[in-house]
Amino acid sequence: MFKRYSENQINEALNDTPVVFVMGARQCGKSTLVKSIINDQWEYITFDDPIKLESAKFDPVGFIKNLSSKNIVLDEIQRLPELFVIIKQSVDENRAPGRFILTGSANALLLPQLSDSLAGRMESILLKPLSECEILGTQPGFLKAVFENNAPILKESGSRDYLLNRIITGCFPEPLQRPNAKRRTLWYKNYMNALILRDAQDLAQISHIKELNKLMHLICFYSAKLVNFSDIGAKIKLNHVTVQKYLSLLEQLFLVETLPAWHSNEYKRLVKAPKIHVADTGLISAIRGFTKESLIQNIKELGPLLESFVFNELKKQASWSAEHIDFYHYRDKDKVEIDLILENQLGDCVAIEIKASATVVGKDFNGIKKFKKIAGEKFKKGIVLYDGKEILHFGDMLLAIPISALWRLTSSDV
Repeated sequence: MFKRYSENQINEALNDTPVVFVMGARQCGKSTLVKSIINDQWEYITFDDPIKLESAKFDPVGFIKNLSSKNIVLDEIQRLPELFVIIKQSVDENRAPGRFILTGSANALLLPQLSDSLAGRMESILLKPLSECEILGTQPGFLKAVFENNAPILKESGSRDYLLNRIITGCFPEPLQRPNAKRRTLWYKNYMNALILRDAQDLAQISHIKELNKLMHLICFYSAKLVNFSDIGAKIKLNHVTVQKYLSLLEQLFLVETLPAWHSNEYKRLVKAPKIHVADTGLISAIRGFTKESLIQNIKELGPLLESFVFNELKKQASWSAEHIDFYHYRDKDKVEIDLILENQLGDCVAIEIKASATVVGKDFNGIKKFKKIAGEKFKKGIVLYDGKEILHFGDMLLAIPISALWRLTSSDV
């Protein structure tokens, strides 16, 4: 079993918070992680069990009141969102920490009736699919290094073959353990169909479930691109309002994530449209039929796929960081683009461009240099992540860094 770095966050929350909500995509490892944390002082109940689900639906108040005196795990709580209000009542009667662990394959907190039902009583922890650090058992040091003044040091670089295999395989635990690409692809396709047919219907009454499935397939062609709701809707004959509604539902299921545009009150020539990223490149690869060989032959397709892979890896690492980090992309009306802008709580920024090539030249930093002038003293580093083996300097605070440094990095005073 993989060591999950969110475990410490859960244990810390259980020490001082009555309810801990572990949320994330179905099959990302929530139940496995929670079961590894609890002991015989806990009672584990899953609402994937139809008997438990029907019992709780029939009498939700009685269901909570009649639970044992043990601490309680309620798995897949999004299937019964009305329980949140009843759990609130139970917690108000007994505010002892660590009373409930809830898990959810959908962000139930986005439902209107739950917006403030457990405010101040619950801590939410997002569990994403496995990161490369967790798969390899390395400690995440990239984000800390790039926001510090220290120059990062790479002791060991990875191979292109490894990177391509990881992009194609993805980061969900189950397909990682399957023996070949055919079996992994079958898992992803079954996973997505089941998720949309079951969990989407739990959250909302969808009148066009086939169109929701088509939208998810189509989004796999838009990952790492600007969102144009009208353009997407035209391809599946849905209006832009319905596309926005369905896309929000896919976000609630942790299948996709929108990346907002970086903004500045002083600089007005910025494009405000968000980008979209699918939550796992293994899912994209399964739906689009990508193989390692096809990506080697088509570098144009590899670029956006690599961008989503890096985005997802950095988001996972940021979820463990003691310091909150916001993620943006940059695009202005002169069509200057930067794949990622990372901004910490002080407003300090790191600009990251992602390149599938094994070489880097000075012009690859043109967009970053423009952003450096706009950000001013808030600019900390400009980085081109590339498929090479060495860290290279391209001027003051400008570095080319191998992509493998994301999970193989240390820092130094160099």
